[in-house]
Amino acid sequence: MLLQVQERAWNPWHELERMEAEISRIFGDMGLSGAPAFPALNAWTGEEDVVVTAELPGIEPKDIEISVIDKTLAIKGERTEVKETDGRTYHRRERSFGRFVRKLDLPYRIETGSVSAKFANGVLKVTLPRAEEDRPRKIAIEATAN
Repeated sequence: MLLQVQERAWNPWHELERMEAEISRIFGDMGLSGAPAFPALNAWTGEEDVVVTAELPGIEPKDIEISVIDKTLAIKGERTEVKETDGRTYHRRERSFGRFVRKLDLPYRIETGSVSAKFANGVLKVTLPRAEEDRPRKIAIEATAN
C-alpha cells in the first residue's frame, strides 16, 4: 500500500498571523491590550473658554485633583478597588483601579483663578476661562483726512 503525503507549502503570512493572534491572546489576558486612556475626555473651545468633561464613574469628588500649569490641564485621582468578601472570584475584570493622571494641552493660557469644576452622575465638567491677555482683540482703525 502506498501512502500519499501531501505537504502544505510554508506560508510566512500564515505564520505571522498565527504569532499575532498568540501575542494578542497572551497580552490581552494580562490587561495590556491597548486600553484607551483613563478617564475618557471631551474638550471644546470657544473664544471665551475651554470646557473639558471627563468620565469618572465610581470615583468620589474628594478623590479627584485638578490643576492647570501653563497651558496644561491635569486631572489626577484614584479609584479604589472593590473587593468581593463573600468568597466569590472574578470571572471577568475590566474596570481598572488605582491612581491615574490624565493631561491635556490647552490651546491658550487660562485664567487659573476663575477655573470652575462640577461633578454629577460620574462626569466631571471643568470650565477654563481664557486669560484676558490671550483673547483676540478688535483693533479700531482711525481714519484721517488727506
